Formats: sequence, C-alpha cells, structure tokens
Amino acid sequence: MILIVDDRPENILPLKKILELHQFSVDTAESGEEALKKVLNTGYSVIILDVQMPGMDGFEVANAIAGFSKARDTSIIFLSAVNKEKQFITKGYTSGGVDYLTKPVDVDILVLKVKTLHRLYEQQQELRVIQASLSKEVEVRKQAQEELAERIQELRSVLASLPQMAFTVGIAGKIEYVNEHWYLYSRHSDAFPETHPDDSDCRDWQEHFQKGMEYTREVRLLELATGEYKYHFLRITPIRQQGEIIRWVGTFTDIHQQKVATELLEQKVELRTGELLTKNVELERTNHELQQFAWVVSHDLKEPLRKIQILNDMIKEKYLKDNEAAALLVDRSINSSARMSKLINDLLEYSQLSVSTAFQPTDLNELLTELLMDFDEVIRAKKATVIVEKLPVLDIIPSRIRQVFQNLISNALKFSKEDVPPFIRISACFVAEKSIDAAPSALGKYCRIELTDNGIGFDEKFLDRIFIIFQRLNERTSYEGTGIGLAIAKKNIDKHNGLISAKSRLDEGAAFIIVLPVVQPEG
Repeated sequence: MILIVDDRPENILPLKKILELHQFSVDTAESGEEALKKVLNTGYSVIILDVQMPGMDGFEVANAIAGFSKARDTSIIFLSAVNKEKQFITKGYTSGGVDYLTKPVDVDILVLKVKTLHRLYEQQQELRVIQASLSKEVEVRKQAQEELAERIQELRSVLASLPQMAFTVGIAGKIEYVNEHWYLYSRHSDAFPETHPDDSDCRDWQEHFQKGMEYTREVRLLELATGEYKYHFLRITPIRQQGEIIRWVGTFTDIHQQKVATELLEQKVELRTGELLTKNVELERTNHELQQFAWVVSHDLKEPLRKIQILNDMIKEKYLKDNEAAALLVDRSINSSARMSKLINDLLEYSQLSVSTAFQPTDLNELLTELLMDFDEVIRAKKATVIVEKLPVLDIIPSRIRQVFQNLISNALKFSKEDVPPFIRISACFVAEKSIDAAPSALGKYCRIELTDNGIGFDEKFLDRIFIIFQRLNERTSYEGTGIGLAIAKKNIDKHNGLISAKSRLDEGAAFIIVLPVVQPEG
C-alpha cells in the first residue's frame, strides 16, 4: 500500500487517482500526526511525503517514522514545491528519504519510482520470509545433528557389545586358539563354523595363506542356539616378526543387523526412486501445461489490447481532429497498448525457451538472407548498410538462433545515431577454445560470430546488465523496447552451450560476440 501525506487535499487527489490507475492501493493523510498514527497500524511500501506542512513538517515525520520497526522497509519520497535548495534536499536524504522530488513533478517518473520502490519492498518482505524459513531450517538441522550425535553414541555402545569371534592359526594352518564366542557357532575348537550352502567354505583362505596375504570376506554362519544363518565379516591377518609370518589372527565380526538394515535401505531407495520417477513425469506434464497456459493467457491478453488500440484510433479519427491535447493523450494510450502487446509477445517467447528442440546442421548464410528480408523496410527507411560475410554451417536450433540475430540486428538499427546511416557487419571465424577472446584456428571446434555497428554504443561498465531481463540502459521515451530481447538472446546461446558478450564505447558503436560449438556435444 502507498501512503500520500499532504496538508492540501487538492494535491492528494490527482496523485491518488494516478497511482490507483496503476493498480496500487493508496491511503492518505493530511498531517504529519495523522500519518504517524497510520504508520503505527499499517505497513506501507512507499510513503510520498510533502515537506512543507503545518505542525510537523515532512522532515520531522520522516525522522519519527525511522524509529518504527514496522516501517523499517518503507521507502520515503519527499515532494516539495518550495524547499528546492541543496540544504533541504540533503536534509531529506539524511532524514531517511530515498528520493527528493521538486514540484511540478513528472508523473510518469514518479510512478516509475513508486513501482520500483514497491517492488523492492515486496522483495524485502519475501527475503524476510525466506530468512525466517532458513532460521527455522537451521534450528531443525541443529536439532537433527544433536539427535544424530545421540544415535551415534547409541550405535557406538551397540558396536562395543557386538559378539565377535577371535581365533589364531599357526604357520602349519591349524587352529591354535579360539575365544568363548567361537562356541556359539562351532562345537569344536579346531573346526570352522558351518557356512550357508550358498557361501563357499571358509577354508578357501588357504590360497591367501600360501601367499602371506590378508584375507577378508562376508559369510553367513549357522548360529547353534537358533539354527539361523547370520552375516559375519571374516578377517584373517598375518602376524610378522622380523619379516617372517609367525601366526595368523582371525575375527568373525557379527554384521547381521547392519546387513539387514542395508537390505531394508536398498528396498526403500528402490521404492523412493520409483516415486521420484513418477514425480518427474508429473513435473514434465505440469511444465507442458504451464507452457500451454502461458500461450493462452498471452492470447487472451492481446485480444483486449487490440480492441483498445482500434477503439482509440476510432475516437481519434472521429472525435478529436480539432482537439490536439486530447488527441495527444489518445496517442499516448495507443503507444502504451503497443508496448504492452510487444511485452506480452517477448514474455511468451522468453517462457518458451525451456522447450526442448533438436539441433540440426544449418547454413547461417541462408538463415540471415531470409531474416534480412524482414528488415527491408527499416533498412531502406534508415538507409542502412548490412554486410554479411561468409558464414559456416553450424549445429544449431534454427528458430532460436534466428531469434538471436533478429534481436541483435533490430538493436543495431534501433540504437543508431541521428542523421548517420547505420552500418552493420556480420563476420565469423573458427576458434580452438570456448572463449570470447580465443585466437582464430582453421580447425577450431568453435565458431566466433561478431556483429558490429556504428550506433550510439554503451558504457561497458553496464555489460553485466544488458543480458538481464527487463534491464534497459536508455530511456523508453527515446528508444522503444521491453528490455527482454538480449535476455532472450542470452538464454538461447546458453541453450546452445555457447557464450555471448559485447564490447562498446559511448558514441563509438558496439560489437556483439557469440561463440558456438561447430557440432553440439551429445546429451
């Protein structure tokens, strides 16, 4: 919710209506005291605060709000028609404001700022929820670790009490000594316990005995008292003195419980694996349904937009020929509808990038020849020159690489200098490594494609931003666009196991570099 604080209702009403048109919930206060009472009871994402008010002025209100824990994530925008000097602006920021705007205010800029701050507020709230969840998870993990430590201690006690048979064998191969546990499984001190019919006899250690090697194996032994076969781990180790074997020491360690637990765990793992496979199938189906839903929603959103554009055109033609001011407003509405339609199309394309498509060998020359036909009118209108050098055949998804070039060429034409015809060059070479700056190599397994232009360029310090969705380096009023094109290009190149980057300077054009495998790796 947005709170507007101003002692003059005639200032509050138009700003409230504008924000409500942008789907914001708006609350108002006509004094600093009233605003403080509301902040105590309600959480606001943004407070638009007038500086010049009777009683408590805006700075005093901001200082008071700063002490409220409920408003710790709330952003304050100061508005002032009188206090425009640097000292007041500085005081606004030191009082806790995130922005200081002087009247008359550009409404579009104010709405954009409110949207950004509101989005930051929502993200902060989500982050706090995540932090609380993480704290809870840490506590649960800590408790689990404590329980695990207790279980380990119990396990150690159990291991200490496990029955273990011990015996020694002389160098002649005869049993010399057995402990008391031996008689749980054998009636004679010179005879090995009876093994399970499916297990080989324990005497197969003779080969290791001849070679002087340690012998280990798992074996099931018949317990005399119960008549059950239980798993044991047999280890027979040579004891040497001055390099010579003087005797052998053997142990049968009861591992029956661990073995049963392992078999039970394997059964559970197998069951869980089956459940995960089922869930994976369900997720794939859900993903497909979401893609279908995105297409339907975009179609349903575009239909009323088309009607809005048509109706606005009819109103302008029939009723506003002699009213320039009203016609200007209608034009803005038509342009906004067109931008919304473009945004819906771009978002739909972005959402469909996760769909799997097969790679196939494709001649990039043919792909670009066909693509440039779509730009014929723009190229003629701007008197642009597009040079495409010889390009190779690559293993790609044609429709997606077409999207990449379409966005890059469109940007090169769009961000051209005034009164300077655009000049675009597309070239390629093979390189040995998957690197933007790799040296050319005729036998390289990768292809580096470079698209250069003579446009307005950009500052390379913003390089990391240009491939992020909705990130723009230029004002929307100067250059149209949704901020999605390069994000789509980046996602498509990632899908091709490639790289995309750019080099540029302001007013010196830009170069976009793509590195793609000549042949896509299997899988």
